[in-house]
Amino acid sequence: MSRKRWLALIAVAMLLVVSLVVNAATSMIFSNTSSLMDSMRHHDWTEQIVETGEEFGGQIVVLEVTGVIQDVGDGGLFAPTGYRHQMFLSQIEQAGKDPNVEGIIIRVNTPGGGVVESAEIHEKIVEAQTTYDKPIYVSMGSMAASGGYYIAAPADKIVASPQTITGSIGVIMESINVTELAENYGVKVNTIKSGPYKDIMSATREMTEEDRAILQSLIDESYDEFVRVIAEGRNMTESEVRTIGDGRIYSGNQALELDLVDELGTLDDTIAMMQDHVGNFDVIKYEPHIGFPGFLSLSLKQLFGNNTGELATLERILATHRSPSLQYIYTD
Repeated sequence: MSRKRWLALIAVAMLLVVSLVVNAATSMIFSNTSSLMDSMRHHDWTEQIVETGEEFGGQIVVLEVTGVIQDVGDGGLFAPTGYRHQMFLSQIEQAGKDPNVEGIIIRVNTPGGGVVESAEIHEKIVEAQTTYDKPIYVSMGSMAASGGYYIAAPADKIVASPQTITGSIGVIMESINVTELAENYGVKVNTIKSGPYKDIMSATREMTEEDRAILQSLIDESYDEFVRVIAEGRNMTESEVRTIGDGRIYSGNQALELDLVDELGTLDDTIAMMQDHVGNFDVIKYEPHIGFPGFLSLSLKQLFGNNTGELATLERILATHRSPSLQYIYTD
């Protein structure tokens, strides 16, 4: 056989080997990618060990409520990192039903937020305690006020820093009135409505006594629920809760004296308390997947620097229907 034919056969053989290797590698890549995507579709987070325990067979999960408790969806490209309501609900549900999880710690650092969202978190916490028999401790950060305290109330133990701002037990609803400003600029608003209260809390007319009575009834109803949640969670009478629940804020030291918290300490102290209670197990956190949208968002933030906060605010103002809502929130 001529030299050229040998070279041709060798070339064909090499191409065949390369083809087989490429096909095998491609198959493996797609298989791994598929598994990764399935995992990401199952959860929006991964488990990360933050402290290795001395015992095996269990876990302690630390969850975080950071920022205003609001269900604002995933946000846009410029959305700042912070509290994601639906993700947190799914995280506490997962921690509750996971047989490997022996205890749950919720790190609360929030001024509060929506009445509905706070109630949804409270429901998930109680479910984890009653349905799955999981002990839940709350570690308060620099602020755990209003809705932040609402979600902490049912915890088996509440630990605050001496300097934590907490309390602010109450409900608020606010609106602005621009009637005089509009008149100064010759702006007239034409409103067509089906009933006298359809435009209640409108920014373009004065609030009537009837309006105020209707809204006050909503505030009172939500406040009654707030009082009930604290009375049940802290084993207090409703009259005791109403006495201290006049909207004022308390320091961690003051909250301890009023029996609103059980201990003073840090997150590390809270973890140690939970380990003493359930065992010295690994401490894990649920870390959100970044994914391509998150990566793109991070890239844009790096590109635009600190201006992304203003862009996020502007985007939210433009995209969100700004209607009055009941809030368990501390505003300064």
